[in-house]
Amino acid sequence: MAETRSPRTGRTSLRGTGRSFRRSWPHLREHVGPQRRLLVLGTLALFAEVAMRLLEPWPLKVVVDGIVAATGSTVAGPAPANLGLVILYAALSLLVIAVLRAAAAYASTVCFALAGNRVLTGVRADLYDHLQRLSLAFHDRTPTGDLVTRVTSDVGRLKEVSVTAMLPMLGNVVTLVGMVVVVAVLDLQLALVMLVVLPVFLLTSTRLTRRIRTVSRDQRKAEGNLASLATETLSAVKVVQAYSLEDRMRAGFARSNDTSLREGVKAKRLSAGLERSTDVLVGAATALVLYVGARRVLDGALTPGELTVFLTYLKAAFKPMRDLAKYTGRIAQAAASSERVVDVLEERPDVVDATWARPLTRVRGAVRFEGVWLSYVPGHPVLRGLDLTVRPGERIAVVGASGAGKSSLVALLSRLRDPDAGVVRIDGYDLRELTVRSVRSSVAVVLQESVLFRGTVRENIATGLDDATDADVERAARLAGAHDFVLALPHGYDTVVGERGATLSGGQRQRIAIARAAILDAPIVVLDEAMTGLDEDTEREVVEAMGRLTSGRTTIVITHDLGAARGCDRVARVEGGRVVAQGRPADVLGGLATVGRAAGDPDGREVTDPDGRALERPAAGDGPSTREAVRRG
Repeated sequence: MAETRSPRTGRTSLRGTGRSFRRSWPHLREHVGPQRRLLVLGTLALFAEVAMRLLEPWPLKVVVDGIVAATGSTVAGPAPANLGLVILYAALSLLVIAVLRAAAAYASTVCFALAGNRVLTGVRADLYDHLQRLSLAFHDRTPTGDLVTRVTSDVGRLKEVSVTAMLPMLGNVVTLVGMVVVVAVLDLQLALVMLVVLPVFLLTSTRLTRRIRTVSRDQRKAEGNLASLATETLSAVKVVQAYSLEDRMRAGFARSNDTSLREGVKAKRLSAGLERSTDVLVGAATALVLYVGARRVLDGALTPGELTVFLTYLKAAFKPMRDLAKYTGRIAQAAASSERVVDVLEERPDVVDATWARPLTRVRGAVRFEGVWLSYVPGHPVLRGLDLTVRPGERIAVVGASGAGKSSLVALLSRLRDPDAGVVRIDGYDLRELTVRSVRSSVAVVLQESVLFRGTVRENIATGLDDATDADVERAARLAGAHDFVLALPHGYDTVVGERGATLSGGQRQRIAIARAAILDAPIVVLDEAMTGLDEDTEREVVEAMGRLTSGRTTIVITHDLGAARGCDRVARVEGGRVVAQGRPADVLGGLATVGRAAGDPDGREVTDPDGRALERPAAGDGPSTREAVRRG
């Protein structure tokens, strides 16, 4: 984000805080419109409160001047004939004004707070939706915990500050303007004395606010790093405990925690310094006004009541200065949070619908990669001019060493990424000329890691189809071989699974993932290492479910298992980002040799190509694997 910087200090100026909020305005505008009525009512109530504040000291003036006159002083003029009645009316007037001011303040606070919370709740929803649309490249380089902090804490801080700081300050500033006008009418000389401290205050607050905002930005960054570390550790708690990494993780967390503490203390110290310096300035201004005002009363230029009004206004007029000092830390943190939210909202997805994009309909399932190049890191391509054609209804296995670029085909075919060069086609259409949603609904993907969401089994299966019925869910579960074990769960299809499906076994998670793909009824199915890590019995059940899922559909099997590859119609071997061999399984896999006692592999399970490069590691034994046996029936 561009920052306003002082040429000497290089630090962001006070104007940068306002610029941060102005930068967020385009993202707030669409949510402000529906709240127009609340904002108008809140504004009217705010002006009513200001009017009551301006009226509040005047009954006191009448009483003071009346008492002074009654005691024989001449500075206040002749005493009223019915002083007791005047005092009673003044007291009642003060009570009425106080009640009306309280009611107006309540209405103003409620209206503005409700409107502000609704607007920022809408912004949070926009931010969450936008994060889901952003491309994988963005998520790959941005820690998840930091993004969670932006959605929850940063937006929450904006909501809090808008109610506890910004709205009260708005009312106080309007009050200040009104009081300065009234005071100037009463006595211009005394008004100038009152305002003489403002330049000193602005100079002090600008200098400290600049530092507070810089520290607050660092604090928010430190808190984002802290959240990222906590998210990473807790999501991999099994690995942490299995490798006894608790002490190492605790040390890393402690370092991040200490950084956050230091920045927070620094911001608090600067805020406290601004508050105390403001108190001193206000005290000095009050003493100066009291001295000059008293002299003006003795000279007959003011009445004691008018001086009382003046001092009352002075106390109220300096309240915005105290509030600015009090809330500077919060406002600076809110400005930093606003920047972090807007930074994400201004990120543009790499994969978007073109203005001329059309939906993909009546899909036959022909897939073609034409001269495709893809890089995750600029200058280091993973795919290098890859060419591959898959006929409708064909089952093709893609094999190759880890890092050869096999799984990149899944990202391209699902339009999770677009190629740097070349074309990916379905039924002859360039995917970039089709809508993203229609492409993804035409390709069902079953991954090695079956990620389930926290919710019921029914909700997890129905994730693939927006308008799925209970019958659709059960049909998909039966196809995936999941129906029987789901019914055996405590609440059947309404059983809540743990986060990422932790309460289910690996085979159960995989079959629910297959059901989720099946309910989509996509003409193209991609199995990306979908059976890795399963035991033999579970593997048999999952393979049978895979067979039912892929029957009659274009199927791309990305695998390290030669048995799974031999069960396909055709095999393509990827090496160095290119297809180096393809054809019938016997022709492509026939050249692979099982080295009986390869160096470092006493069990004789390493599989190499004729040049000795390790490619696959199939199950032990010379016969077909379970997967191949099941597919061959």
